[in-house]
Amino acid sequence: MAGWPDGRAYAPITEERRALRRRIRWWLSVFIVCLVLSGLTAFPLVTEVRWLEELLGSAGSPVPEHAPGLLEWLGRIREGLAATDAKYPFVLYGTDWLAFAHLAIAVAFYGPFRDPVRNIWVIEFGMIACAGIIPLALICGPIRGIPFYWQLVDMSFGVFGVIPLLIVRRMIKRLEAYELAA
Repeated sequence: MAGWPDGRAYAPITEERRALRRRIRWWLSVFIVCLVLSGLTAFPLVTEVRWLEELLGSAGSPVPEHAPGLLEWLGRIREGLAATDAKYPFVLYGTDWLAFAHLAIAVAFYGPFRDPVRNIWVIEFGMIACAGIIPLALICGPIRGIPFYWQLVDMSFGVFGVIPLLIVRRMIKRLEAYELAA
């Protein structure tokens, strides 16, 4: 019987396995797109924060009335970024590397996109990284003077990021069971 180079036999592809692979790829595509968007938005921080402050502070926004502290915080962020960009633009190079890291991590998820069972470790790596966001925010946030509500926003990336990875991991385990049974 023909098989893979590592000795595994080819398992017949059933419609159920095809559908499972499509769902895995869909969830991975969503996760990859979110990583890429998150990375791309780390490049133009000065402009983005200015736009966000203008949007949330506009006449039709409920933020000035209901969350004035948020607008104050955004103003402080904008002011800090603008001053840093004007006087020490090389400091923002760190956020360029943050952006690159998001893009590089997104590329890593192509492995499970191609062969989910063999590359499940990438999914598990992503889950560990999502969990690591929480202690990072809780430890570094207070050291850097980040308000707690903003730390919660940062932690939400880990909480919401792990959801598609948990779904994908469960589907990969099911796919693996199908392949072992074949």
